[in-house]
Amino acid sequence: MDREHPGAEAARAGEPAGALGGKVALVAGATRGVGRATAVELGRAGATVYVTGRTTRERVSEVGRPTETIEETADLVTAAGGTGIAVPVDHLEPERVRALVERIDRDHGRLDVLVNDVWGGDHLLDFDTKVWEVGLDKGLRMLRLGVETHLVTSHFALPLLIRRPGGLVVEVTDGTAEYNGPRYRGNLFFDLAKNAPIRMAFGLAEELKEYGCAAVCVSPGFLRSEEMLDSLGVTEENWRDAVAKEPHFAIAESPAYLGRGIAALACDPGAARWSGRSLSSGQLAREYGLTDTDGSRPDGWRYFIEVVHGGREADVEEYR
Repeated sequence: MDREHPGAEAARAGEPAGALGGKVALVAGATRGVGRATAVELGRAGATVYVTGRTTRERVSEVGRPTETIEETADLVTAAGGTGIAVPVDHLEPERVRALVERIDRDHGRLDVLVNDVWGGDHLLDFDTKVWEVGLDKGLRMLRLGVETHLVTSHFALPLLIRRPGGLVVEVTDGTAEYNGPRYRGNLFFDLAKNAPIRMAFGLAEELKEYGCAAVCVSPGFLRSEEMLDSLGVTEENWRDAVAKEPHFAIAESPAYLGRGIAALACDPGAARWSGRSLSSGQLAREYGLTDTDGSRPDGWRYFIEVVHGGREADVEEYR
């Protein structure tokens, strides 16, 4: 039987749960997608959430999407019941990250949850391209965005997080250990960038253990991100219209789905049992009794392993 985390019912109903009242979270890379959704769900549970990114109302990052900003994310956090604080930060600039953590320490003296969600490298990606054919500047930029940013952030933030037992680090990536391990992701730089957070969570779990803190790696399934919806010419309201063009999109999930799972982890006093593990949004939903915004429970990675790669004949609804 699924057991619900504290506040799961309120999270589904869109009401503040308050389970994270008095707690402070940092969501690095919260401009859009899972980062934004996670920040909102942490706020819904009552947390003060620092949201960072490079796109603000005054400046657009290299991703080139002016429609989503960190200020908007902070407003959504506050509207959900938390306290959203937007801080423009490029996590490749160590001194900016140091200043951010010093500000959190000065204002609150604590950090309870760190979500490393920085990426922003999709525009650099060419699938099915040999390593010697990939533009080296593009490939190395992907590694910097997906790996170096996470390391820089952890380096400065963890001394604050370990002051109190119960701290949680969440590494966000694309693909679980079960999926990525035996499969090549079609571009060596991307493959490395998306496997690194899995190993980071494993290593951080070892380093944090003596302080009573935990680290996990999580992944959404086929994500209905803002950019993906735009590329398929649909919105969150009519996303199923894109299934005719992309059949596997039938298993797609909203960013809120994983956001709810991460919030459930943050609310769970026993979250340390997952430390060092790689988890999917579908696994978290089953464990904590959560659903996506439409009431379904997608299990995208199991669908890809069993149906797409495994050849099992099944209706996609079996995996929702």
